Amino acid sequence: MDGRGNIAQGENLRERGDGGVNDSLLRLEALKAERDRYVSLAFSWADLLFELDRQFTVVFAAGATQAFFGRSPEALSGMGFRDLVVPADVPLVGQLLKQIRKTGRSQDDVIRIIGPQGKQLWVSLSAYCLDPQEGNLFLGLRKSREIDKATALSVPRDGKGGLYDGGSFAELAAGRLKKIQAAGENAQVTLVSIPAMKRLEERLDVQSSEKLTQSVGDLLKANSVGGDSAARVGIGQYSILHASSTKVDDMVRQIEVLTQRIDPSGMGAKVESATMTMGPEEVSEEDLAKGLLYTLAKFREADTQGVSIKNLAANMSALVGEAIIEVNNFKSVVAQAKFYVALQPIIHINSGEVHHFEALCRFDAKPGESPFKTITFAEETGLIHEFDFAMARKVIDWLGKFPRNNDKYRVAVNVSGFSIGKAAYVESLMWLLKDNPWTQGKLMFEITESSRMSDLESANNFIQTLRGRGYHVCLDDFGAGAASFQYLSVLDVDVVKLDGSAVKNAQKAMKGRAFLSALTELCRRMNVETIAEMVDTEETLEFCRDCGCNYVQGYLFGKPSPDIKDFSPLPQGALFRKAANVKF
Repeated sequence: MDGRGNIAQGENLRERGDGGVNDSLLRLEALKAERDRYVSLAFSWADLLFELDRQFTVVFAAGATQAFFGRSPEALSGMGFRDLVVPADVPLVGQLLKQIRKTGRSQDDVIRIIGPQGKQLWVSLSAYCLDPQEGNLFLGLRKSREIDKATALSVPRDGKGGLYDGGSFAELAAGRLKKIQAAGENAQVTLVSIPAMKRLEERLDVQSSEKLTQSVGDLLKANSVGGDSAARVGIGQYSILHASSTKVDDMVRQIEVLTQRIDPSGMGAKVESATMTMGPEEVSEEDLAKGLLYTLAKFREADTQGVSIKNLAANMSALVGEAIIEVNNFKSVVAQAKFYVALQPIIHINSGEVHHFEALCRFDAKPGESPFKTITFAEETGLIHEFDFAMARKVIDWLGKFPRNNDKYRVAVNVSGFSIGKAAYVESLMWLLKDNPWTQGKLMFEITESSRMSDLESANNFIQTLRGRGYHVCLDDFGAGAASFQYLSVLDVDVVKLDGSAVKNAQKAMKGRAFLSALTELCRRMNVETIAEMVDTEETLEFCRDCGCNYVQGYLFGKPSPDIKDFSPLPQGALFRKAANVKF
């Protein structure tokens, strides 16, 4: 029996004059007063108030119901509260309501409701339950402020169409999915592919292409749990966490219509989808996130490897298991340091002097094999920060073999942009450097995968902390995309490494020399030096010299080697002419 029934019973007892019920009446009156206090507090904050029974049916509504729902309080009575919620958010709201039953209260959760004429409205919900085991729920709703909505949607890392990148999505989706399943609700993850997206974008101008990207992003978000559980995995490749009731076929057709409307040829593009089977198996949230990451990585490669996305979706459970095995194997490699350092020299373009060496990893179990796939796996499953720290330790151990007053060798160790956002990595690295102050002037840091940096201000703080401690910092892959210029404008570094593909393309293009020269001049004006990578021929070396590059790196001077003696004397050393002093 709810509080209202108890109060009514008390009033009947009082009318009969039963003298033995005074204590019960006092307790009931106190309960009524307590409930009224809560209701008053809710009204002082909220635009409208609901009382829900144990089945989450509306038993009482008051406030601005007409403005929010286009209905009177009486019309809402008897309705299921979840029927008032945007269908995509039903699993999230169901999980939230059941959580309130256990915890007794919730505050400022941002959800979407169905407003007048079916319009979607963002609202902030706070709730309490006087008796989590038996009592009714009291919900207060108010129109969501922009800051509440922005916080709920978070800040996407991909930035295309307002969608998450694959890594951010996997963490978000795994967390929400486990909580939703634990509450007995249902949600699913679907892969969406537009195989002809590249060809379609070639037919569009920049403005139309951006409009299509934004429209697809908006559509996916609108159908996703919480309004933000969607990601752009690759070109024309998306993933979405949605309610089981979502009509995926209708969503697919809407995307196809969007492509037809914006395509000047009217052809549009066919859209494929596949929903993953993910039951409530005993898989931890962390393992599920890694399994999702692993699957999304396979999805991104599907076009080039001829893999069907329907097969990927159907084999989700197997892929999670495969990912867990791979993760454990990689963690073992890191923990037991089953890898070694191979060095490649960075050379002054005029003097031919070795300025420093880049430390590259090679794995004991895979001799002669490129580590690219293993490192990519570490990045895609969120383990790269563990490896980056292990690599820093390994390089410091290597430097420690030489007298500490010997500045002959300097080594740059790689740091993924993903690692910079991991507090555990940053803290561990700072302690490592504090314990080894003798590495100042001998150890450098090269930031790779800068596109994974979601917070440039925090990234710059990390960089300036390193520089303040006496360590030079290099920004890798510069010139590979327009974002490079944004990074350079925000991040204060000592040197940038010109992406090898950018160097090769500049060498081939008619205006390439002017382009590369402009890049090096821009860096020179900012007091930042440049390294050109993938210098594998004499012609490329001469091209980079003419374009004003400061340093070069490439197979022309030998492949990476664990033996420093392989670069003394320097292969092809006769190509250099003695000239300018080394600067940075």
